[in-house]
Amino acid sequence: MAFIGLLGQWLLLGLTLPGTVELLVLTVAAVCLKQRIPPPGLPQAPLPRLAVVMPAHNEAAGIAACVAHLNASLAHAPGCTLIVIADNCQDATADLASAAGARVLARHNDAQRGKGYALDYAFKTLAAENFDGFIVVDADSRVDAGFVSAFQQAFAQGEGALQCRYRIANPEASRRARLQYVAWLAFNELRLSGRENLKVSVGILGNGFALSRAVLAAVPYEAGSIAEDMEYHLRLVAAGVRVRFLDTVTVLSDAPNQGANAAVQRSRWEGGRFRLMREHIPRLFVQVLQGKSRLLEPLAELLLLPLAYHLSLLLLALLMPLPVVHYYAFAAVLLVLAHVLLAIKCAGGGFEEVKALATVPFYMAWKLTLMPRLLRNARDNAQWQRTDRENL
Repeated sequence: MAFIGLLGQWLLLGLTLPGTVELLVLTVAAVCLKQRIPPPGLPQAPLPRLAVVMPAHNEAAGIAACVAHLNASLAHAPGCTLIVIADNCQDATADLASAAGARVLARHNDAQRGKGYALDYAFKTLAAENFDGFIVVDADSRVDAGFVSAFQQAFAQGEGALQCRYRIANPEASRRARLQYVAWLAFNELRLSGRENLKVSVGILGNGFALSRAVLAAVPYEAGSIAEDMEYHLRLVAAGVRVRFLDTVTVLSDAPNQGANAAVQRSRWEGGRFRLMREHIPRLFVQVLQGKSRLLEPLAELLLLPLAYHLSLLLLALLMPLPVVHYYAFAAVLLVLAHVLLAIKCAGGGFEEVKALATVPFYMAWKLTLMPRLLRNARDNAQWQRTDRENL
């Protein structure tokens, strides 16, 4: 029995230590190092011609407002076009998007459902039209006025893959939304800043990313899992492509407030992540040992569990009697707290964000109840499921 207890303590250490090291390295890099895409120099002539690609599945309730936001941004980006991919829609998404001023491509394929397939269809269909690059924006998003122009200028400087800031638009909607907003500041900004400063690929967040024509020719967007963005990013890094952090513009989308919708979204994202962990960690580990050092950070990122689960294991380790495990867990919990507080500070957050941390125990308990659904979404045959939109 003592041996089993000792084994359990070392298992907790092994499960959390890689993620703790990843958090430490990215936090220090984000705060202490400063690297960013330089501002544009002399005007480029001509500027690259970009397509803003918006995958949309049954988005009739909000598609017109989203198109209006993008059109306002496109007014500052000559030569760029908005194209809505009405994917397996059973509502008026296509008609409403067209009436709002977007070009529409309709796709119908009952066998291949999901965002990854829609994007692959769009990129391959538009390849013949000589666009220099493509920006991906979800159909529930709002963007800065200079959003498209910033991508256009970055491509003009020779960048091939970009990810902008991605924030929640409605943190005031509920306590869960506020806490998710804080989590996104850490996951979508502080960590990306750390990777940018370390000169490694920052990742793709599924919304507000862009790829050049050359990158898509070299690495086609053939990623059909429910975590297609992470899956495709692993392929980019394996091919030697670095995604840069375009931190001057932001894409915003609402967090679901209703418990059922939040559960669908969270279990889909994290189930897909656990599937990628299962499929890719062993292969990445072997490749790193073979000397492919550019895969080390993506491996470390996969080894870091979602913070709620990472923190749950650390709190369990705090109860263990083995001193080395106990002291490690205490330091690692403090690191998580510092990581989140620094994310709030760097993003210009305030007291409301700090106050939201008091709800973390309830959020962790809620996340644990999602585990059965998360495990179902981690299966190979898991199907993409749309999160219903709210507040539209």
